[in-house]
Amino acid sequence: MRGFSMLEVLIAILVFSLGVLGLAGLLIFAISSNHVAYLRTQATFLAHNMANRMGANPAGLWGTGGTSFYNGNYPVSASTASCAAGCNPQQLAAYDMAQWSTQLTTFLPNAKGNIDCTTTGISYTPNSAQVDMRPPYGGTCTMTLSWNESGGAGGAQLASIDTSKQGQKLHTFEWVFQP
Repeated sequence: MRGFSMLEVLIAILVFSLGVLGLAGLLIFAISSNHVAYLRTQATFLAHNMANRMGANPAGLWGTGGTSFYNGNYPVSASTASCAAGCNPQQLAAYDMAQWSTQLTTFLPNAKGNIDCTTTGISYTPNSAQVDMRPPYGGTCTMTLSWNESGGAGGAQLASIDTSKQGQKLHTFEWVFQP
């Protein structure tokens, strides 16, 4: 009878150990999912941040002839110019682009972005005096952000990681909006 008691204890320990291993796996999955949600929240925040910057600079947003000064790929090289003493709409757009690029690389791992604003398809293009009045225009902007959802640390540490490796997921956020 003593052998059966020992066997029962060993089986109970085995079952308990399997349960603990299952809980550990669940905990790891929860932590990973939490980090992915954090990165997606950061992407949404950054997209809204740039959209607000663009809306605050309508003359820079629609530029000359309906071509936006904000169009292009991100991150851009850092601008040393500051608008503390004031600047024109194109300079403000360049400053916003540099600031946003810094935020992208800080908050999202291996971040890349693109903004494409167009007035295609609208019959009315505002003149420079009307742009400053901020009426709603028919132009739209498409903002695309992509980043590496590896579950690792901040952007600077992951900039050199190869996204083809197992566990590396490239995620894309695309938003079409009217500023």
